[in-house]
Amino acid sequence: MAPLTGKTIALTAERRADEFAALLERRGARTVHVPAIHVLPLTDDADLREKTEGIISAPPELVVISTGIGFRGWLDAAEGWNNRTELIAALGASRIIARGPKARGAIRGAGLQEVWSPTTEASQEVADHLEAEGIAGVDVAVQLHGSITEWEPTIHLSEALASLGADVRPILVYRWIRPLDQQPLIDLLAKILDHEVDAVTFTSAPAVASVLSTAKDNGVLDQFLTALRGPVAAICVGPITSAPLDALDVPTRMPERARLGSLAKYVVDEIGD
Repeated sequence: MAPLTGKTIALTAERRADEFAALLERRGARTVHVPAIHVLPLTDDADLREKTEGIISAPPELVVISTGIGFRGWLDAAEGWNNRTELIAALGASRIIARGPKARGAIRGAGLQEVWSPTTEASQEVADHLEAEGIAGVDVAVQLHGSITEWEPTIHLSEALASLGADVRPILVYRWIRPLDQQPLIDLLAKILDHEVDAVTFTSAPAVASVLSTAKDNGVLDQFLTALRGPVAAICVGPITSAPLDALDVPTRMPERARLGSLAKYVVDEIGD
């Protein structure tokens, strides 16, 4: 018998959910997939194009890349404007900091090289490093990583660096939104409250924030948190993702490596018979 036979796992990811579901279903699980967020690319955004042209014409001294998907999306947008080569050249003339392994991989995939990356994906660690380095008066471009909500206990990196005296150019490449049709999330919450799922998996902090917001809007936040503190396991891809739940004293579990394959194996090890 497969180790996850008889287990139901909820998936809240938008990206690579089919791949993740297949990994779990091969091990016997029943999966329930309800994307908790939607990523809006801003490839047609006039502000992004203007700021990109500004980077090309006057490269900053320092660039902070927050996410791999955001950086690749930025390059894709530049490709559509026929200035990808110029953008990469401008970034290559700057010192680059990567906010974690995914951002680092995207930077290197573009043929660039970061000068530093934190041991975690925490924005606070980046801010602390640059504060120690001293960035007053430094021209810094920051590729932002989406929206900050009341449920995300993290700093707004561009504001943090500006408070240290840097001249910050925020680059918003994409943003998260909650699903316009909330009913699937409401239905998922009902399954969680009725303990019809054994675990809920999260691969991003915005997904956690979205589910928390939907639970609050529908008057079931306390019941939702109680379920996650009891029979329903909250399994996150890494500590940045788990942060909103950690702040609410919800026990979370996660693999040692923040990777989808590691997350699937961890679910098997933790939930499987």
